[in-house]
Amino acid sequence: MSVRLEDLPLRDDLRGMTPYGAPQAPLPVALNVNENTHPVPADVADDILDSIALALRDINRYPDREFTALREGFAEYLGHGLTADQIWAANGSNEVLQHVLQAFAGPGRSAMSFAPTYSMYPLLARASGTAWVAGQRDSDFSLTAHSAASQVREAAPDVVFLCSPNNPTGTPMPLDVIEAVYEVAPGIVVVDEAYQEFAPREERSALTLLPGRERLIVSRTMSKAFAFAGARVGYLAADPAVTDALRLVRLPYHLSSLTQAAATAALRHAPVMLQMVDEIVSQRDRISATVEALGYEAHASWTNFVLFGGVEDTSVTWQALYDRGVLIRDVGIPGHLRVSAGTDEETTAFLDALASVHSGS
Repeated sequence: MSVRLEDLPLRDDLRGMTPYGAPQAPLPVALNVNENTHPVPADVADDILDSIALALRDINRYPDREFTALREGFAEYLGHGLTADQIWAANGSNEVLQHVLQAFAGPGRSAMSFAPTYSMYPLLARASGTAWVAGQRDSDFSLTAHSAASQVREAAPDVVFLCSPNNPTGTPMPLDVIEAVYEVAPGIVVVDEAYQEFAPREERSALTLLPGRERLIVSRTMSKAFAFAGARVGYLAADPAVTDALRLVRLPYHLSSLTQAAATAALRHAPVMLQMVDEIVSQRDRISATVEALGYEAHASWTNFVLFGGVEDTSVTWQALYDRGVLIRDVGIPGHLRVSAGTDEETTAFLDALASVHSGS
């Protein structure tokens, strides 16, 4: 007889928890996890494959523990005068954030963000033994500098996560919110810019706030704009002292030689890779306009997805779209569903299916 999970000597604070994960199903159109649905361009893929092939020649050796070339590549890509010693990277942005919590949070400490936001934050906090504090957003999912600062001042968390723009709502976050939170936060402030490349080009990144703020961290990912979700590469920029702290908690040689080679090669083609962003933004805006025309409410989005409200029964609508071969996401916000911007064909399939559901046909 196989043992049950509840029979194991699991940590008390993990009992009753369920693993993170969105539904996976072999449907023709999958727009539920905010992937970049555009494939890596062929010439870029060829260069990445060549780089991996070269790395394979020395695969019997441990990788560069400091992933020097990759950090230099990220520093060049981000600009803003950043240097390699201000960069950290790991296997996806979730591991980057986990390193932050392991270094600056843990038992007896707390972390905070503003709900609804990225659902991994409290899971990462709990996994590291960190108490979780859920702040609140306004009814339109926005966050003002005064409200955010007041809540952080009261909670006094050791780590604050600011998702900018926010997932799962797509909501922009003005820089004055970040500045206000930093002024009152006693510990680390993490600005999660996983979707920053999809924001308007003229908008400033939180990277511009780094000088003089040694407790500020700006995290990014290659999963979205770079179409690199399967490679699992996330990174951050911060004061060099922060990256020194993260070395204390990372596993030895945590980034494989193959991962480093693939990501470094992709960064060499950043302009080509980012050409996809404009197409994705156009599909995002097309989704917003069309769902509005159907009578739903599309929330403002600076990401590669759209959260839309006015859904009478989310489970019924989700299932009806599923039955039509389209997979989107119920993120648990009453009356709302979220859809990723896909290719032109995928977007058309979703909009046609939604129109069919809406009309009852």
